Amino acid sequence: MSFFADAYHETLIPSAGAPPRKRLSEAPDILPLVPPKLGCHVSIAGGMNLAVDRGRALRCDAIQVFTQNASQWKGKPLDPEDVELFRQKAKEGPWPAMSHGSYLMNCASPKDDLYAKSLGRLADEYARCEALGIPYFVFHPGGHMGSGVEAGTKRVAAAVDTVLKAVPKGSTVICLENMAGQGTILGKSFEELAMMRDGVEDKRRVGVCFDTCHAYAAGLDFAEEASYGDLFDSFDEKVGLDVLKCFQFNDSKFEFASNRDRHEHIGKGFLGLEAFRLIVNDKRFDGFPMVLETNPEDDECTGWKKDLAQLRKLLGKAEPVKAKRKGQQKL
Repeated sequence: MSFFADAYHETLIPSAGAPPRKRLSEAPDILPLVPPKLGCHVSIAGGMNLAVDRGRALRCDAIQVFTQNASQWKGKPLDPEDVELFRQKAKEGPWPAMSHGSYLMNCASPKDDLYAKSLGRLADEYARCEALGIPYFVFHPGGHMGSGVEAGTKRVAAAVDTVLKAVPKGSTVICLENMAGQGTILGKSFEELAMMRDGVEDKRRVGVCFDTCHAYAAGLDFAEEASYGDLFDSFDEKVGLDVLKCFQFNDSKFEFASNRDRHEHIGKGFLGLEAFRLIVNDKRFDGFPMVLETNPEDDECTGWKKDLAQLRKLLGKAEPVKAKRKGQQKL
């Protein structure tokens, strides 16, 4: 675990022999012992170190970043001075908890040339996270392109395995992101996430990042307390709650099980506020990074400021949210 994450390590990974984690409804009180680390995915324009400044200006507790241009295969090498400044600034907060991988990668591809490029990019971005001290590297597994779920998951597992074996003492955890279920993209179900992770030798360094919009779009219901408890019980059974490391917070522009990945502001979509109240107050996720990937709306990041304020209002809220979700009157 990197020095940025050490302070939270005990809350993220239960000790051996710890009692089973309880549902939120079984907890004696609502307020988390260690509040979640709320934040945003901020820009790295002008240098990695400026991302920390941007997060601080937004009063983030944690931030997510790209470590290079996400829409280009080859990025500029990290500047050692920029890396050092990034690390120094991060000591004062916010916590640079997560890096998001390039959208170009497809580590499930049956095409050897694309797979090789994706593997190279995965390795490069992992190395950047190690250099910057970022504990969680989140990436989209990719699509099997017709080769089948089993073949695709094996390719993803092999890619992750290759990267981790090349850096045997690495501290960054690679996090598979759950997906919305578009086309042949893998990660829409807990079973698929488990299949990919199970194929990696060093499972200690493979986690899961839970994207709220993706889960709802994929047909995983957690919009109300009853379904919320069932969903995370299912995750625990099929993947393991100790494997869950971080959250990406997005409401959904489209209805349940739409398989459409379109983010909406918190409480403005079909998922609704109650799901976020349940997550931010769930003691099992004390201290977890939970970052927004919603639209900042303008140069002042008005959208993010409103979303962060909304989430903070939910902290410690014991009663269910009464506001109707988008489209709820039609249910």
